[in-house]
Amino acid sequence: MTHTLVASATREHIIGFDRPFTVIGERINPTGRKKLAAEMQAGNFETVIKDAMAQVAAGAHILDVNAGVTAVNPNESEPPLMRQTLEIVQSITDIPLCIDSSVTSALKAGLETAKGRPLVNSVTGEEEKLEAILPLVAKYNVAVVAISNDETGISEDPDVRFAVAKKIVERAADHGIKPHDIVVDPLVMPIGAMGTAGQQVFRLVRRLREELKVNTTCGASNISFGMPNRRALTGYFLAMAASHGMTSAIMNPLHDEDMHAIFGANVLNGTDRHCKFWTQKFREMTAGPSAAAQAAGLVPILCVGETLAERDGDRTEDVVGTQLAAVVARCGP
Repeated sequence: MTHTLVASATREHIIGFDRPFTVIGERINPTGRKKLAAEMQAGNFETVIKDAMAQVAAGAHILDVNAGVTAVNPNESEPPLMRQTLEIVQSITDIPLCIDSSVTSALKAGLETAKGRPLVNSVTGEEEKLEAILPLVAKYNVAVVAISNDETGISEDPDVRFAVAKKIVERAADHGIKPHDIVVDPLVMPIGAMGTAGQQVFRLVRRLREELKVNTTCGASNISFGMPNRRALTGYFLAMAASHGMTSAIMNPLHDEDMHAIFGANVLNGTDRHCKFWTQKFREMTAGPSAAAQAAGLVPILCVGETLAERDGDRTEDVVGTQLAAVVARCGP
């Protein structure tokens, strides 16, 4: 069974086929967030701290940390900011971290700063990246996200993306990096631009799991880019991706729709044993009858043989007979 170990100084987390879906919190990232980028450049980390704490409280297992505040001289500006950001985040939480940068020197600075065994995000199939990043991954004995693109860009052909992932796994092996330390991102396309995007990812994830024996991840919100009701669509995608074998996602844990979809997927995939987490999370969240049901005089009834103890843990009497009698009296036999 493939297990990818990620750790802080005091806490370990395993990404795996037989484990609950891993949530990698995405919010400590100034890309597309001008206000956050300006704050970080000015040495103001209030939003970083708030985002870190909020994501942990919402259930993130790993926090992604990106310090790419500017495209101007990133080799000079990003490494010290990465160090500072990691130090601050590590001072307020003990969950494992994901060092996120396209700048090799920033990844190196992050690996020198992060405690435990962080996840590196990322390496691609480009020769320059393979030669620069894989030696770092091997030196620090950490896991790495492998993104399925190369010098030709992002292919719309899923077979090409699989071939790039296979190339990265094989090149990593040359450095002594095992498949269980590689988490492949098969690249999720926007469904609004490519109608087969979901089907492609589901097939790719299955192949990556069965043929390369690697864990997988993705930028979850990419699937719903440009679409209405994005939260619902992203949630459905996550649940389906998990059902096809995806084991993690870089996502926003503050979106309840996404998190609830993952919790449900864990139940249905059997990784939430005995539905323990689901039951503890949602036992107190009882939905009342809809306005339409109330107007029609209808109320929810229990399943045959179910007791209120099984429904809410408060009472033990069997009320099925009483409720059925009430329904028959109101609606007729």
